[in-house]
Amino acid sequence: MPNLLPALIVVDVQRAFDEWEAAGKRRNNPDAVARIVDLLAAFRANGAPIFHIRHEGTKPNSTFLPSRTGYAVKDEARELAGEVVIVKRVNSAFIGTDLETRLRASDIATLVICGATTNHCVETTTRMAGNLGFDARLVRDATWTFDRVGPDGDTHSAESIHAMTLSNLNGEFARIVTANDVISSLAGVRQ
Repeated sequence: MPNLLPALIVVDVQRAFDEWEAAGKRRNNPDAVARIVDLLAAFRANGAPIFHIRHEGTKPNSTFLPSRTGYAVKDEARELAGEVVIVKRVNSAFIGTDLETRLRASDIATLVICGATTNHCVETTTRMAGNLGFDARLVRDATWTFDRVGPDGDTHSAESIHAMTLSNLNGEFARIVTANDVISSLAGVRQ
């Protein structure tokens, strides 16, 4: 019988992104980490499973190398004793890890996904979750991205990239929800 409680998948809430901002990269959704903190509190209060995903860079100049300050998780999103930490080396939390095996062993069918960045590791993990048959819910106000320059040289705003990514994922790979939607639904599952 499937576990009625969803699992929270917290993707790459690491200090490297703070370093990117400090270096002048512009992001959207400045309250995303606060919403992740809210989600963590709600999942912990309801005894729902939490999986922390950490990116480990493999290129010599990566800000996500374990030897660099950017590898550390932001203090407010740090795992507590007993919460699972999965280290990935590519964009998807399912590739080269035991995430799927752990979820299936616990009969978890529903995944609530948040973290960074919307159009990279969050998107890739969400697409794979949907393809693997999980009921994926992507939390729109608990993820963020950065401005990017496209192959045509045009600058695309973080807001536009975020919105387009959510639009691409909506319906086919995941349901797009808010942190408050998730927190309210958790309260309903426990009743």
